[in-house]
Amino acid sequence: MRAPTFFLLFAALCAGPAAASEAAWQALARPGAVAMVRHALAPGTGDPAGFDVRDCATQRNLDARGRAQARAIGDLFRANGIASARVLSSAWCRSRDTATLLDLGPVEILPALNSFFADRSRRGPQTESLRAVLAAEPDAPLRVLVTHQVNISALTGRPTRSGEIVVLRVTADGSVTVDGEIAVPVPPRAVSD
Repeated sequence: MRAPTFFLLFAALCAGPAAASEAAWQALARPGAVAMVRHALAPGTGDPAGFDVRDCATQRNLDARGRAQARAIGDLFRANGIASARVLSSAWCRSRDTATLLDLGPVEILPALNSFFADRSRRGPQTESLRAVLAAEPDAPLRVLVTHQVNISALTGRPTRSGEIVVLRVTADGSVTVDGEIAVPVPPRAVSD
């Protein structure tokens, strides 16, 4: 059970980044906008040796703070007038769980959003595949992509923190323009489900 005090504190923490990112929120209202979200807090780096993408028990997953952060990201979207979107996710459990907890719509798996952290040779082809998917619908309604640091950096050239949102547009020729970033703080350690 979540304490009301936690939500008041967390809402206050989120208000600063949301206010500081007003241009990014406005950009999300334009046709063709894409919100690329790094999955919420999942302590550690990479995945354990021998992990199986189909088995969450073998992967690095969201902890209680990560689940709270994912819900807070969804709350920020709604607080900024976005109640639904097309939500696409990596197949990794930490991304799927983040996407689900956003509660913005059904979650679709898009392989181009899968992590290539353990196999950097996939960076170029996978990034071009993602660019092609986005460029195919340059004026589509808002798409929320939940993915990994390596994917966001490969497409935008920007590093991100857990739960951070990069707002971008991809034109029909595949050009990427970053319109802003929205940081979402990680909840305090006392969070429990």
